[in-house]
Amino acid sequence: MDKAKGKMGTKEFLALIVLTIGTKLADDTPSIFYSSMENAAWMAPIIIGVLTIIPIFFLTKLITLYPEKNLIEIILHLFGKYFGYFLLFILWIIQTYALIVDSAIYTDIIRTLYFNTTPKIIIYAILIAVAAYGAKKGIEHIGSFAWIIITAVKISAFVALLMTFLQGEINFIFPILGSGAWDIVKNSISFTSIFGDFLFLSFIALHLKNIKVYKKGVYLGLIFVTFELMIALFGFILLFDFKAVNLMNYPFHEAIRYIQFGFLTNVESLFFPFWLLSTFTRFAFYFYISSLLFGTIIQIRQFEYTIPTLATVIVLLGSIPESPTFSIFHLRVALLQSATPIFLLLPFLLWVMAKLKGDVKREKTKTS
Repeated sequence: MDKAKGKMGTKEFLALIVLTIGTKLADDTPSIFYSSMENAAWMAPIIIGVLTIIPIFFLTKLITLYPEKNLIEIILHLFGKYFGYFLLFILWIIQTYALIVDSAIYTDIIRTLYFNTTPKIIIYAILIAVAAYGAKKGIEHIGSFAWIIITAVKISAFVALLMTFLQGEINFIFPILGSGAWDIVKNSISFTSIFGDFLFLSFIALHLKNIKVYKKGVYLGLIFVTFELMIALFGFILLFDFKAVNLMNYPFHEAIRYIQFGFLTNVESLFFPFWLLSTFTRFAFYFYISSLLFGTIIQIRQFEYTIPTLATVIVLLGSIPESPTFSIFHLRVALLQSATPIFLLLPFLLWVMAKLKGDVKREKTKTS
């Protein structure tokens, strides 16, 4: 029997990475970078991408060392039952908090810029319901859907970014170091968890055909999303200048409303459907990971059954902020800064525990 049958290959896994992380160029992530690094914000993805190599390296080592375990089982094996479950609970809080905050942001984008007469709760409920349904179908279906739509989504994003360059002004990037080199480095490090999804992507390693798929996917995905986010941040500066873009909550959506295609009007309506498809993919993945962790913590084998309950709770909590455009922005900044040490240090600590337990030495002896 082929154990790899029904599992994700490189193309599905890479598409999932690109849509999950790459979609962040179209939310308030650029605003977070601009507010702290000014017009040098486009350099931040490069620094973050280089730093992200470190946790990805150790995660790859761990998954290679324990090919029959997922990251949940690896954490419980290395840290023991009590501390292991506590750590999983912390990761579940981070992932669920991110799902609440990010879904509230995306609901605000849809309502503010596209359907401003529709009640927020209706938009929120539909967004979460579609994402929850996708998560209920399973991670392989999410990966397949990501692969189906990835070409159309990225072509539309490429066209939008290309137009920002063609209609932009190169002099807007000066002074090129913004508020200073130290501010760029310091703030880039503090927001490294922008790429923290790579940690949660390692939870689905057993759903991939083999370890080569994981290695190829995460490294190619890291290169792609780093370059894509850098280009987007650079393009928004060229189009709007720093002073104007710093006042925008969602620069991508302002850009597609601003750019012109000859006689065409309402150009944003051409890009909106593709952005929405990538949004559903991202939140379906978030739901899957959140329910996987939650099911493990409360010991439910069929963890998919917890998705409707989580969806209800998320809609209720995400609807609480009265001014999501501003309040959620600060909540997300706090989340990113708090999660960064965990993202950078946890894979290394897991590798150290594997060394202390002698698992690394035994594996080397076995392979030799």
